[in-house]
Amino acid sequence: MVSEKEVMVALGKVQEPELHRDLVSLSMIRDLKIEGSKVVFTVMLTTPACPLKTRIEREAREAVAALPGVETVEVTLDANVPSDGRSRGLLDLPIRNAIAVASGKGGVGKSTVAVNLAVVLAKSGARVGLLDADIYGPNVPTMMGVDRLPPLRNQKLIPAEAYGVKLMSIGFLVKPEQPLIWRGPMLHSAIRQFLTDVEWGELDYLVIDLPPGTGDAALSLAQSLPLSGGVIVTLPQQVSLDDARRGLEMFRQLEVEVFGVIENMSYLELPDGTRMDVFGTGGGERLAAESGVPFIGAIPLDPAVRAGGDAGTPVVVTDPDSPVARALNQITEDLAAKISVAAVKQANFIPINLIG
Repeated sequence: MVSEKEVMVALGKVQEPELHRDLVSLSMIRDLKIEGSKVVFTVMLTTPACPLKTRIEREAREAVAALPGVETVEVTLDANVPSDGRSRGLLDLPIRNAIAVASGKGGVGKSTVAVNLAVVLAKSGARVGLLDADIYGPNVPTMMGVDRLPPLRNQKLIPAEAYGVKLMSIGFLVKPEQPLIWRGPMLHSAIRQFLTDVEWGELDYLVIDLPPGTGDAALSLAQSLPLSGGVIVTLPQQVSLDDARRGLEMFRQLEVEVFGVIENMSYLELPDGTRMDVFGTGGGERLAAESGVPFIGAIPLDPAVRAGGDAGTPVVVTDPDSPVARALNQITEDLAAKISVAAVKQANFIPINLIG
């Protein structure tokens, strides 16, 4: 009969492709059991949205199956998202990773991207919050199909919830037609309250939809909540790229890691299968290359995205097999992997941070 030591030695040769370390040294092997010729174990991934989980499972299974005396291998995949190790003392309960979604200008689909990212993460099994930090133009309540918060509990605001995502927005607290004519200090106070006076609970990811531009909201957020990193959403056109570059440099000046660039409305796929470059082509990739950050992916232009946003039904829910939903899923998995890599690096590869 094979021994536990032999199994662990075999699994020690299987690499986590993103972290470039083996599963054993990363403490990713759990609940190992040997029952005669049958070996059972769990691989604890660093994110339920891991884009390479099929490869990890296959290689782990093959490594153990190759051992003499092993006839059956049962592999279970689970996930425990590592914390980025940053202290968030303002919050009563831990938020393991906080990711800001930004753009240099309005109208590029930043909120659409933030909403669908959050929903995809939640669908994968993660605990996700979505903070609408666009105080002057909150769109998240409409896009998620929610118009009110639950009752207060212990003098704290309780986030709304939709599609498995916890939500907070100024849009829940003011009338839809009411303009907020606030100066910087009031905006700073509102964002701070969204962190301190909301019962978020424990979250694997807090996705933050920043307002357009590089003004008070981004600065207030960075001062109030240490960010794991940020992503930039842009259109392919030059005007959008110029503004997106300012947003990217804003993150750098605030010493926030830039996970990469997402190009929205990248192209329109026509009925005959050809693509129309409505807003130009390749701009997001150029911005990423010139700025020395990753290009996370391109999202096609699809009227269903607009319809879903207006109806409060994100496209990754209503049409998960569409090209735009597949692109959003791939982008989310890529981003989740980058967040995990950054978190583990921040923790200096101490395995206990993977355990939680």
